[in-house]
Amino acid sequence: MQQDHPLVRDLFPDLVTELIALLEAEGERELAVCAWDLRLVEECACGDGFCQSFRTAAHPSGQPYGIGHRCVPLLPAQGLMCLDVVDGRIMYVEIIDRPPLHRRTTP
Repeated sequence: MQQDHPLVRDLFPDLVTELIALLEAEGERELAVCAWDLRLVEECACGDGFCQSFRTAAHPSGQPYGIGHRCVPLLPAQGLMCLDVVDGRIMYVEIIDRPPLHRRTTP
């Protein structure tokens, strides 16, 4: 069930704040609103040290997203961020060549 997956904002609050600001700067207001409620469904398993990407919804690995898919490249101060969006829903957050994300520990 989707609610079993942690909210990205609880794990990486700085990332979500940055993601919202970048989306708003690109004129992607609806996606900026959606970014607040993203859940971390699965971290990328590629094993590359420069990759910190993650899925926000279940999707079979290696399968195309199909109709309704678009990529939303963002311009962060460091590294690369690109979103896979399907029908207005953020499905995947690609994070490449950035300083390591630090998980917030919960009390």
